[in-house]
Amino acid sequence: MRNFGILYSIIDIEATGGNSRIGKITEIAIYRFDGKQIVDEFHSYVNPQMKIPPYVQRLTGINNQMAAKAPLFKDIAEEVNQITQESCFVAHNVKFDYSFFQMEYAAIGKSYEREQLCTLQLSESLVPEAPSYGLGKVCRALEIDIAGRHSAKGDALATVELFKQLLLRDESSSYSKIRKYLRKA
Repeated sequence: MRNFGILYSIIDIEATGGNSRIGKITEIAIYRFDGKQIVDEFHSYVNPQMKIPPYVQRLTGINNQMAAKAPLFKDIAEEVNQITQESCFVAHNVKFDYSFFQMEYAAIGKSYEREQLCTLQLSESLVPEAPSYGLGKVCRALEIDIAGRHSAKGDALATVELFKQLLLRDESSSYSKIRKYLRKA
């Protein structure tokens, strides 16, 4: 597989809502991937220090009691920084997850900058047969199981499998889409 000597941190989060300016992370899953296999991983629930809306609780299964027992982001920030260091931040709809990381780090007085790659954009380019490109639908089109949909771990593991298939499709093309969609920090 073509990986350009890059390590990837394949990431999914769950949050209190869809806007990183007012929402907070409630769960993080990170799988460090070398282009062939997972070489490290990190998972944690996160105390958002705010109430989780009922619809988000139903969607993610993360309730206020669970969140209250979880560490604050500031308590896991260094570990998150270390596992993603010198790697490309990969997510399905990367702008969403990345914006939450940037806001959480800013809230503790730190910056967070990584190259980014979006598996949603790559899927649109490399999987023309998919009916649509949300994570669930593109995975169904490629026969990738998602165990634990709308959990950070389940969605991140599905994104690892999706990314493996995207790397294979990219390798068989004459022009690398991976390089085209890689965003510099």
